[in-house]
Formats: sequence, structure tokens, C-alpha cells
Amino acid sequence: MGTKQIWSKGFSSDSADLVEAVVPFMGESITDGTLATFLKKPGDRVEVDEPIAQIETDKVTIDVASPEAGVIKEFVAKEGDTVEPGTKVAIISKSGEAAHVAPSEKIPEKAAPKPSEKKEEVKQTPKPEVAAEKPKKSTAAASTPKQTASEPQLPPKDRERRVPMTRLRKRVATRLKDSQNTFALLTTFNEVDMTNLMKLRSEYKDAFYEKHGVKLGLMSGFIKAAVSALQHQPVVNAVIDGDDIIYRDYVDISIAVGTPKGLVVPVIRNADRMNFADIEKEINTLAKKANDGTISIDEMAGGSFTISNGGVYGSLLSTPIINPPQSAILGMHSIVSRPMVVGGNVLPRPMMYVALTYDHRLIDGREAVFFLRRIKDVVEDPRRLLLDV
Repeated sequence: MGTKQIWSKGFSSDSADLVEAVVPFMGESITDGTLATFLKKPGDRVEVDEPIAQIETDKVTIDVASPEAGVIKEFVAKEGDTVEPGTKVAIISKSGEAAHVAPSEKIPEKAAPKPSEKKEEVKQTPKPEVAAEKPKKSTAAASTPKQTASEPQLPPKDRERRVPMTRLRKRVATRLKDSQNTFALLTTFNEVDMTNLMKLRSEYKDAFYEKHGVKLGLMSGFIKAAVSALQHQPVVNAVIDGDDIIYRDYVDISIAVGTPKGLVVPVIRNADRMNFADIEKEINTLAKKANDGTISIDEMAGGSFTISNGGVYGSLLSTPIINPPQSAILGMHSIVSRPMVVGGNVLPRPMMYVALTYDHRLIDGREAVFFLRRIKDVVEDPRRLLLDV
């Protein structure tokens, strides 16, 4: 409440030349955010809709844009403040007058040392007493290490840094811990021979790009395989809600994307109705938005099943954690050439370990193994998608 009063006082101006930059609407599920950083300084010139600050929420980073072209007169909020939609962040002068508020704010800071200097002069009189006490403190300090020489020496505190967690990191931490506390997590594994899918990609990548304007990747093959597996095992696409089970008659695939600011999970809607080209285009669009920090809340809401590709970072094997309120997650990993027995002969094959973590309260081991086996069969022989076998 107190911060809102300060903001209202900062905007009591009679000049029609001044306009206010405020926090925009951040989404139906977001009520507030943290003013993470200012992109401009008082006195900087800005254009219409040019970002001047960034608001960090539980899910995305949102820009605060200048409503008019002009010069930033002052900021009326501070970095680290919790702000809501409509909160005033800055005052913009349309006439282009530079800010005079910043220097005036520094005057008290420069004037402040004068009284402190006087206090130091007053404190200088009992100097002999302070000097007499110093040797006692130093001897006590010197004796302490001798007594604790056998104790382990900890790194000094000045070599550590304490940094507040971002709202996105706190949200991810809370959701993942809730997942561990709520679900009966169990993971099953299998391995996939990538030979045929990689051969398909190699033979048609140029024609695919020429026709669709997007590169053919491996992720679209796994998404199509996941759609087929979800249709064969619909319980994996379901979720427990209280004493009921909700079966979803649609397939929305969430793709885990690691960004510099944290993990985000954009959703590919109605993946069961999309072909390879549609999926690749949607992946590229969502991944670019996620890395740029421009992805919206709606593009991350929902999702009935998640795919996480740790292989892009070189992960050989992992046990992914379910993304609530889903019931399973597929983990992809790096492709490694390994000796395999093929037709009685030992041949080098590009192999990938895949993992399925599932909620054992809902999904039995039988369904989970059949699901992962379907992923393996479709990826190893993509022709199954054409024949639906």
C-alpha cells in the first residue's frame, strides 16, 4: 500500500507535456510481477512503443513500452519492486526536456557526508581509548585460529555471492517440487535405433526445405511418434482430478525449452492434426519466441504431454520430471554410435536412449512400456505412420 502512495505522489503534475509509462496487462493468470531491469536511463530519448523496462513474472518477461516519443524525465519505481498492471513506472516528456530530477536526488547524498564528518570530528577526542583497545582485539583474534586449527577451514564469505532467485526460477522450483510430492513417479527406459529416421531426413531435407521453407529435424518425427503412442495408450494422455480421471480427446504436446532465463514449456496445439511441416514450423516459431523472451502466457498454457530433449546438451540418460497437470513426460537423449547386433552381425548404429516418466497412480507399468515401445517402433520405421500399423 505504501508504494502505491509514493507512485501517486510522483505523478501529481499539471503539465500536459508529461505522459506516464505503465505496466501493461500481463495475462489472466498473472496478477503481479517484479521490475527486473531498466533498459533506459533518465534523460534518454525514446520512440513510441520502445521498451524502457522489463517486468519478470512467474512465466514470461514482459516489456514496459513508452506510450509517446520523447525523453525520460524520471523513473517512479525501482528495480526489484513488485508491480501490478497499471502501475506507473516512468514519466516521459513529449517536448524532449531532459530530466532534472536525477541530479536533485543526488544532492542529499552529497550533503549527507557533512554531518557524518562532524560526527567523526567529535569521535576523534576519545581516540587514545580506542587505540588502547585495539591490541586486545587483535590478540584475541590471533589466539582464535590457534585454538581452532584442527577445525575445517571454510571459504571466506567475501568469495561467495548471494543473488535473489528470479520469479521464473522460483516458479519452476515450486512446480517441480510439487510434482515430486504429488505424483508416484516411475521411469521406464528403452533404446531407439535412429538409422531409418536419420536416413529419411538426409534423403528429403533439401526437397522438404525447398517446398516448406523450414528444415526437417528429428523432433517432428518424435512428436508424430508420441501422437501415435498417445492414441494407442490414451491413459497416458489423461490426468487425475480428485477422485476422477479426465481423458483428453486432443493431443497438445508441450516442448521443454531451456532459455538463459530459465525453463519454459511452449505448447504445440492439436499436434494430432498436423503434418511434419506444420510441426517443424510451429517448433521454430515457439523456440524463437522462448529464446527472445517474447512468448506469451497463452502459448504456454495447457498441454497434455511433454517432450524434453536433453540430447541437445549432450545428455546420455536422465529421468525427467512430470510437468503438472500432466501424467507423463518423454525424455530424448543424445545419439551415440554403438555396436549393435543386426541380422546376426555386429554393426555400428546411431542409438538413442529414451525415458518415460509417468504417474504410477494412473498409469500401470504395462501401459507405460507399451507406450514407449510404440515410440521405438515408429521412430525406427516411420512407414508405420503411413499405414497406421
